[in-house]
Amino acid sequence: MASNPIPAAPVPGDVEAADKPEGPVAAAILAAGIGALALGVLTTLAEASAPIKEFLNLYDPVGPLSGKTTGAIVIWLVAWVVLHLIYRGKAVESRLALTVSLVLIGLGVLGTFPVFFQAFAPVE
Repeated sequence: MASNPIPAAPVPGDVEAADKPEGPVAAAILAAGIGALALGVLTTLAEASAPIKEFLNLYDPVGPLSGKTTGAIVIWLVAWVVLHLIYRGKAVESRLALTVSLVLIGLGVLGTFPVFFQAFAPVE
């Protein structure tokens, strides 16, 4: 008989699959939440402060949105690299990482709603 050249997929409860650390997965999930929160914070800060709004204006046709999104992407990437280096090879509870990330994403989305960030606009 010929042997099967395709390895079997890991089944739930498999000892070999259970030994793989989830640190890199948790790092990616948490970094996504941090990036989303960064976008919300930058959006709110741009509305609250004219100097920050001007600083975030990297490209005039787009306005401060160019700086908000660029800043959020840079923060996301830095967070991902740092968290990956911290959690690499470690057993981390990915459910907790997902829960924290969902809260951060929720706060980030809240920061992008006009009703929220316009509340921080200076009174004229």
